[in-house]
Amino acid sequence: MPDFDFDMLVLGSGPGGQKAAIAAAKLGRKVAVIDRPDMVGGVSIHTGTIPSKTLREAVLYLTGLTQRDLYGQSYRVKEDITVADLISRTQHVVGREVEVIRSQLSRNQVVLYAGTGRFVDDHTVALRDADGKEQLFTAEHIVIATGTRPARPDTVAFDGRTIMDSDNVLTLERVPRSMVIVGAGVIGMEYASMFAALGSRITVVEKRAAMLDMCDVEIVESLKYHLRDLAVTFRFGETVASVERHPRGTLTVLESGKKIPADAVMYSAGRQGLTEDLDLDRAGLSADKRGRISVDEHYRTEVPHIYAVGDVIGFPALAATAMEQGRTAAYHAFGEPVGRMHHLQPIGIYTIPEISFVGRTEDQLTEERVPFEVGISRYRELARGQIIGDSHGMLKLLVSPEDRKLLGVHCFGSGATELIHIGQTVMGCGGTVDYLVDAVFNYPTLAESYKVAALDATNRLRQLDRMDD
Repeated sequence: MPDFDFDMLVLGSGPGGQKAAIAAAKLGRKVAVIDRPDMVGGVSIHTGTIPSKTLREAVLYLTGLTQRDLYGQSYRVKEDITVADLISRTQHVVGREVEVIRSQLSRNQVVLYAGTGRFVDDHTVALRDADGKEQLFTAEHIVIATGTRPARPDTVAFDGRTIMDSDNVLTLERVPRSMVIVGAGVIGMEYASMFAALGSRITVVEKRAAMLDMCDVEIVESLKYHLRDLAVTFRFGETVASVERHPRGTLTVLESGKKIPADAVMYSAGRQGLTEDLDLDRAGLSADKRGRISVDEHYRTEVPHIYAVGDVIGFPALAATAMEQGRTAAYHAFGEPVGRMHHLQPIGIYTIPEISFVGRTEDQLTEERVPFEVGISRYRELARGQIIGDSHGMLKLLVSPEDRKLLGVHCFGSGATELIHIGQTVMGCGGTVDYLVDAVFNYPTLAESYKVAALDATNRLRQLDRMDD
C-alpha cells in the first residue's frame, strides 16, 4: 500500500468539510484541510448562513419591528440605522465563529493549510499559498467541500455596489432607499424582508408565477401579506430584459415593458459550484454546468476514494445537511458503521417572520391522494404570542385520519425554526397527534401551539368518526 501524507485531505472548511475532517480525526486518522486564509469556516461563516442570519437579528432588534404590535407602529430602537450598525454585530459573530472553528480543528490535530488546492491526480493535491508557491500532498481519501458562489448572469454588469449579488449585500455602504430584488427564492425573500423592515421600498421580480413553491401555500400567503404590509411590490411572471446604471441609481427594464427605478438591484439567481479551479479532470472527475459534482448515497464521486459534500453536490444545499454529509462521508471512507441520514429534514427560511416546515405540504398530499386533516394554532390565541407581540404567527399540523400520525408540520412566525424540531421528533419517532394532545407543555410558551393545533385536529377527526357511526 502506498505511503500517503494524509489519510484524508479536505478541500474547504465550511460545515461539510469541517465535520468530515473532525470525524476522521476522531477515528484516529491523519487529516488536513485546505482553505483560503480569509475563508476559514467557508461561505457559511463569511457570506452565507451566519452573516445573513446575524444581519436579520440586528435588523429585528434595531428596527423594533416585532414590538410594534405592543408599542405602536412608530416604535423604533434607533431612528437612523446605518450599515455600520448592522455590520458591527455581524463582524463580531463571524470573528467568534472563525475562532471556534480554528480551535476545534487544532484540538483534533487537524492540520489547516492556508491557500487553494487543485488536483494533480486522483490521490495528489497541489496547495498554492498566498505567495503563489505550490507544494504537493498525497492522501488516501479526498473530500471536496468547496461550496458555491452566487450565480451571475453574463448579461448583467455587476459592480458590487448598485448592481450586486447576495455576497455584496454585506459590503453595502448605506441602506438603499429602494431596491429591486431579482429572484423570489429563499435568499431573495430573506433579503427582501430584511431591507423592507429597514424601510427600503422593495420590488421583487420573479419569472415564475409564485414564490417559495416548496412551502405550504397558506404560509406563503401569510408571508406575502406581511411583506405587502411593509410596502413590498411583487412582479410575478416577469423577466428582466436589462438593468441600466444611471447617475441617480438603476433602472430595471422588464420584458413586459415595465421600468423600475431604484437605488440598487440585487440578483438572487441560484448558486454556482466552486469547482472550475480544481482541475477535476486530472482526478477523473467532472462537474455539471452549475459546477455541481454527482455522488452516490455514501457521498462518493465516480472515483471511489474521492468524496464530495455540501452545496457543491446540490440539493438540499443547507449547512445542516452538509454537516451530516461530511460526517457520513468520513465514516464511510474508513469503514466505520454509520446510520443513514433521516429522510425527515426540517427546512428553515429566515424571512421576517421566519418559516419552517418538516414533512409534506397539503398540495403534495392531495397530489399523492393521501387523506389528511388539518389542525391550526394561531399565536394570537397563545399567552406567549401576546407577551412577545406576535399576533400573526401560526402552526399547522397535517394529520392522517387513518393512523393519526403527523404527515407534515408547518410553522410561520417567531421561533418557527426552533419550534419545528418538536414536530420533527414526534414524526421521526412515529408518534401520533394523541401524544401532543396528552403532553404537558410549559406555559406560557410558543411550544404550546402544538397542543392547541393537536386539539383542533382531533376535534375534526372526532367529527369524521361520528359520521361513520
